Amino acid sequence: MLYYLFDWLYREYDVPLTGVFQYISFRAALAIICSLLISIVYGKRIISYLRKKQVGETVRELGLEGQKEKEGTPTMGGLIILASIIIPTLLFAKILNIYIIIMLVTTIWLGLLGFADDYIKVFKKDKRGLSGKMKIVGQVILGAVVGGLIYFHPAITIKERMEVDQYVQQNNMQNTTKYEHAKEVFHKQAKRSTKTTIPFIKNHEFDYTALVKWTGENYKDWAWLIFIPIVIFIITAMSNGANLTDGIDGLATGTSAIVGSTLAVLAWVSGNIIFAHYLNIMYIPNSGELTIFIAAFVGATTGFLWYNTYPAQIFMGDTGSLSLGGIIAVFAILIRKEFLLPVLCIVFIAENVSVIMQVGYFKYTKRRTGTGKRIFLMSPLHHHYQKKGYAEPKIVQRFMIISIIFAVITIITLKLR
Repeated sequence: MLYYLFDWLYREYDVPLTGVFQYISFRAALAIICSLLISIVYGKRIISYLRKKQVGETVRELGLEGQKEKEGTPTMGGLIILASIIIPTLLFAKILNIYIIIMLVTTIWLGLLGFADDYIKVFKKDKRGLSGKMKIVGQVILGAVVGGLIYFHPAITIKERMEVDQYVQQNNMQNTTKYEHAKEVFHKQAKRSTKTTIPFIKNHEFDYTALVKWTGENYKDWAWLIFIPIVIFIITAMSNGANLTDGIDGLATGTSAIVGSTLAVLAWVSGNIIFAHYLNIMYIPNSGELTIFIAAFVGATTGFLWYNTYPAQIFMGDTGSLSLGGIIAVFAILIRKEFLLPVLCIVFIAENVSVIMQVGYFKYTKRRTGTGKRIFLMSPLHHHYQKKGYAEPKIVQRFMIISIIFAVITIITLKLR
């Protein structure tokens, strides 16, 4: 909202210093500062309020060291994260931008889904919370809406990599003014597309329509039948992956902050015609505004980590954990970098896969031999290392180091192909 106010003051009255709000980098910096202040300053007050109202965590007995000490720790701290994302985004982003609208809808929808789960656990005293089927239904609905908007909305467009490259070369563009002219041209010429980015490949663009060529000459008309289910799968997998990762103090929060920082770089270069040309990547008009949203996301998760590090003063609950993974998934899809998620979100993927392997192998061996066997001492993966005697801080720090390594690899993929 502040963007529109300062833009009006700049254009109508040329008020000094109001012009800086035209720069995405400046507004992103304000967003991260604002989100940090909200999460750290007001986070303490929210923790005190939740403790006063006895909104505490009921810890399942898993036979892990230190579990009893966590009993009663305030939960539903995801409310801090959500507020720290939404408020700065509303203040500093162009809220009429379709990409920002989609991210706000994603954040609020998954936040409400997680809140319903936490509410049932805390206030209804039902440890099971919202049923797994209901969570999946909520995630599928979101995936269908997001996939439909990306596929059908006329404002969600791309300018293909080679077209940008050729235009810049043909017009011998060497300065910012010429690039600004090119940007105006590309905004008009950009088209709706189901193309995305494949890492480590030279001509690294893949069109989902290739998966439905077998349907005949009009195969492009049916691409949504494959595109939307893929979007649903990615959102559901990542949302549940973050939810599973939120098992020890600071793990989901810290890794999400690292992932968010990387996505900020990817959004910045994808929405900037100069960087898109230099890196020879897909240019996505108007997507640069996403940098403000993801800056708020990084500030929110980093600020929450202030209280969530071991020993945690508050847990995010499903209000936060379901939202984090879904936000990351939708954001990556919007900037056409969803195929980078297995690299960037290696921790979330590993946690997901460890549960699938554990459950699958147990059922298989029980069916074959009558006695179920396990691959890990316990799943998700972080509990396996707890069972082996590793302290929580050591597990979190090592997982975060791994996350940083793969975040660097993700950024390198922009040139390594």
